[in-house]
Amino acid sequence: MTKEEQPNAYPSPNKGYSLSAPDAMKYAGWEQMPLDQWMNREQIDKSQQIKLVRLSHMRYMHSDIESITNFLHDFGMHIVKKTDDKIWWRGYGSEPYVYVVEKGPEKKYLGGSWTVESYADLEKARKLPGATEIEELKDAPGGGFRISFHDSEGFPVNLVFGQELAETGKLPEKLVYNFEKDKVREGAFQRFREGPAAVHKLGHYGLCVQDLQTQVRFYTRNFNIVPSDFMRVDDDAEPDGKKEVAFFGHIDRGEQYVDHHSFFMSLNPTGHVHHCSFEIHDFDTQLLGHQWLAEKQYKSVWGVGRHILGSQIFDYWWDPSGFMIEHYTDGDTVNSKTPIGLGPAGSESLAVWGPELPKDFLD
Repeated sequence: MTKEEQPNAYPSPNKGYSLSAPDAMKYAGWEQMPLDQWMNREQIDKSQQIKLVRLSHMRYMHSDIESITNFLHDFGMHIVKKTDDKIWWRGYGSEPYVYVVEKGPEKKYLGGSWTVESYADLEKARKLPGATEIEELKDAPGGGFRISFHDSEGFPVNLVFGQELAETGKLPEKLVYNFEKDKVREGAFQRFREGPAAVHKLGHYGLCVQDLQTQVRFYTRNFNIVPSDFMRVDDDAEPDGKKEVAFFGHIDRGEQYVDHHSFFMSLNPTGHVHHCSFEIHDFDTQLLGHQWLAEKQYKSVWGVGRHILGSQIFDYWWDPSGFMIEHYTDGDTVNSKTPIGLGPAGSESLAVWGPELPKDFLD
């Protein structure tokens, strides 16, 4: 029998699917757990939680202000306010700013910042480790109040309330695509202008941590952060033979759909911030932005590719200070009805396509 005559002798064409979350997990061969079951097992008391509404902005200290200013312009943000020691950057979404540069003698991670439901939530945060006094943000665009504290491994975290939202900028045009039998873009051509990939909003950030279980307990007990996925490895020392080594979490807003993850943590020998990630418009925007950053000779980390967890099309870069930062588009959404995914850790779980994963990506 020749190869041409053998069934399945040649590879099948690739395919893409938009599947329900449970079906997508089955397709990947993952286990799944209802969120309510996990919350009962972990004895989560919602009445004791500080209620988060959304992820607001990142704070970093940089020593070379000129370099980080040039980079963030090329990354697709714009300055909304500048003082002698701070620069507030925004996107075209409704947040008054999505990134704060604080001038200092060294590079330093100053934490992610979350918007909470009420001033009472800020007061509740006073019990957390290293909590500051609640301060009024008199100089910041949008005003409001902030309290800062540390998580169980000493990473800074910020909560804000009372900010006045900004007027949303003009949304980029949704392109019309032609398909094999559905050519609806009749007589119109696709044209593009080169430039940075304009940032819409802050989507998520992540930490490399040394005690994942303690950190997960800290965030899921003190806040309405719940798991979207756990990544696991085989470990005979664990009761079920599996050890959780990564956590992808979203803000629990009940049946309201939210981003697949606003926060992630992975187990690591050293504790440090991994990256922060900003949403952009679409795939063409992503590639044009990658091309722009490459032409400016910034250092690429990994991308462009498509993640499995969250489905985002991703593109990671190093900023001039050595912090990792990401553009993403086309992310999944989840709610309280979405089961938790329990998948295998490893490079095969990180991307369905894209460049080879750098060996030190999770270091």
